[in-house]
Amino acid sequence: MARDMSDKDILKMEIDQLKIEVNTPRTAISATAPELIAYVEEKSAEDPLIKGVPEDKNPFKEKGGCIIT
Repeated sequence: MARDMSDKDILKMEIDQLKIEVNTPRTAISATAPELIAYVEEKSAEDPLIKGVPEDKNPFKEKGGCIIT
């Protein structure tokens, strides 16, 4: 899509996007970090990357194997 646009059109789009972003409300990290930490700690008990996946619910577990005797 950008290939079909002139440099002027691309710059206008960038300026329009920057105008939108400048009006986005911002919050200081000092106010946001405690909320983020509390959320992560609250959800960590159900996080499969921390807790692990039970063997019976693991979709990637091999269903069978080959035994060579």
